[in-house]
Amino acid sequence: MTEAAFTSLKSMKSPRNKTIDTEVADGGKYLARCLRPSSAPWSQAELQDAIICGDFFQLAPALPPASVDLLIADPPYNLTKSFNGNVFKSRSADDYAAYTRSWLTAILPLLKPTASIYVCCDWASSLIIGNILPEFFTLRNRITWQREKGRGAKANWKNACEDIFFATVSDRYTFNLDAVKVRRPVIAPYRQNGAPKDWHDTASGKFRDTCPGNFWDDLTVPFWSMPENTAHPTQKPEKLLAKLILASSNPGDTVFDPFAGSGTTAVTAKKLQRHFCAVELEERYCIWAQQRLEMSETSPEIQGFSDGIFHLRNE
Repeated sequence: MTEAAFTSLKSMKSPRNKTIDTEVADGGKYLARCLRPSSAPWSQAELQDAIICGDFFQLAPALPPASVDLLIADPPYNLTKSFNGNVFKSRSADDYAAYTRSWLTAILPLLKPTASIYVCCDWASSLIIGNILPEFFTLRNRITWQREKGRGAKANWKNACEDIFFATVSDRYTFNLDAVKVRRPVIAPYRQNGAPKDWHDTASGKFRDTCPGNFWDDLTVPFWSMPENTAHPTQKPEKLLAKLILASSNPGDTVFDPFAGSGTTAVTAKKLQRHFCAVELEERYCIWAQQRLEMSETSPEIQGFSDGIFHLRNE
């Protein structure tokens, strides 16, 4: 077998491998669907359900003020990491704090007075971001979610969790509790006057819909056999974004993501009948986002969420 044939064979995917990893050279039709900085400024109608391929810091002044109902931001963590060759370098705590303040300052004029904000971070960057957010917003909570992926560490505890800070612009904000309750099996059913107390008895078992806490252990990081999976190095699960979007927005609201990556926020917002606008610097990731948006037209499912219920991990 020639070296070229071996390389070609090695690059072939298993039929079960759903990973989206289209190259820029092959994604022209998807890239053409994205807005470009050269066409700015845009009207609010042009930005509805749009992926913008460009640098958020440069584009922010061209975006309409007070137009965003929900911000979901997943900025680069303070780690040296390559995003399709574009390297974000680890920096000092002071420099990362300045970087955080710069994008928060740029985002603030875009938010409605009733907007909610979620910011993703790891344990180290959360120490910085969590201290800066109250300078701009009312900090409400910190969500910790179990991120079961990675091989571990030889001389430290494996990083198996990440944080998401929840904040609001004001005391007027959306929180749809019933939309994000968690269905859990009832282990010791209690009855009052012979009837179930605070639980339901069905043919499929006894369950209770409970208020969600701020520790989430029911999520699966996308992997190769899941249709939502891409080759992006820090992709979040659609189920994770669904919780944030359902809780803190209503159908028809606008969800904004300034660091869109492979488009999980935009795709999940579309599946949940919200409008979206997302900005991403890397052309290849913009292509993947557009591919996923196209796929959602015929496959609107969110793994782990169905019939209005968030199911336990792997159910």
